Amino acid sequence: MSLITTTEELEAACLRMARHPFVTVDTEFLRETTFWPVLCVIQLATDDEALAIDALAEGLDLQPLLGLMADERVVKVFHAARQDLEIFWKLSGVLPTPLFDTQVAAMVCGYGDQVSYSELVQSVCRVPVDKSSRFTDWARRPLAEAQIAYAIGDVTHLRDVYRALTKRLAATGRQSWLDDEMKALTSPEVYEQHPERAWERYKTRARKPRDLACLMELAAWRESEAQARDVPRSRVLKDDVLIELSLAAPRSLEALANLRAFPRGMERSRAAGEILEAIERGVARDPKTLPKVERERRNGGGGGATVELLKVLLRQVSEESGVAGKLIATVDDLEAIAANDKADVAALSGWRRKLFGQRALELKHGRLALTVENGKVVTLEWRDAEGPPAEG
Repeated sequence: MSLITTTEELEAACLRMARHPFVTVDTEFLRETTFWPVLCVIQLATDDEALAIDALAEGLDLQPLLGLMADERVVKVFHAARQDLEIFWKLSGVLPTPLFDTQVAAMVCGYGDQVSYSELVQSVCRVPVDKSSRFTDWARRPLAEAQIAYAIGDVTHLRDVYRALTKRLAATGRQSWLDDEMKALTSPEVYEQHPERAWERYKTRARKPRDLACLMELAAWRESEAQARDVPRSRVLKDDVLIELSLAAPRSLEALANLRAFPRGMERSRAAGEILEAIERGVARDPKTLPKVERERRNGGGGGATVELLKVLLRQVSEESGVAGKLIATVDDLEAIAANDKADVAALSGWRRKLFGQRALELKHGRLALTVENGKVVTLEWRDAEGPPAEG
């Protein structure tokens, strides 16, 4: 087993790997007590070799690795790459390209929704994956041989998975579909941390303009505080406390302390004053300057029935095409389509529109029907408003 601990070894290895058309990549990191992931081990493999890099080795410079990740001549193969990409973005501000994510490719190729690495290896390679070191402490040194073997195993099988998926993509003519997904996955916007946008994940909880304004200010404060202290968001304020503060908008330390969810004693901390300042900024905001928050569409205006029909259509299209339903459209997409024919959602653009989006609009407007034949859902297209249906 090869464990790299020096810059010289890493530079030589990256030079060797740069001669290959692809390299498989994985990382081991810790994040339980930090905001930013702590990179511990990086694993790489080509057809000729597989190795692990001790990212915590004293004096190790990762620049040769970052150069390999940026080399446009070498495809970087990951499984479920998003967290790994976030690490490389934090290290260098550059994302590995060109990229091939085997989890996304598997969803395009009919392996189901978000198939795990072990499931994919079992399906493609017909071998079990060792999970004995899955929850090990990757920051503890020295690394045990079992840990190194486990880590390297994650990139050796990935080579065969990559070959199998590229063949299937070529056979089905869906490589361009995956290219679209990789373009989105390697967009810097996905990994940039903007405290002023932290409120967006909770936007449906805001009931009125003042709630939204306070939520925006409080979420931005919590995000900045978590980043500065390098601790998880929940170590600063738990989500339920953040929401309660936004809705109640306490204006004094006494009112703050009286909130049921607010941590006891925190009203005497520096953070309490900053929380009140954030609330004051929110209360002072002009409602006309606030972004419009689209309310939940569930069970409103008869849209619920349309969404349920779209779900059935999505399932039918997924089974017919072999593409995972979650990759084609989300529930939010379906709700948006039910409310607006020109909704700005992925399901109404690119390959998704051809596969599903156009059919969804036809179903919504009565130009497509769903029926069951031999226990399976099939679609029926209406030739015209008056004529009989024709099977599609």
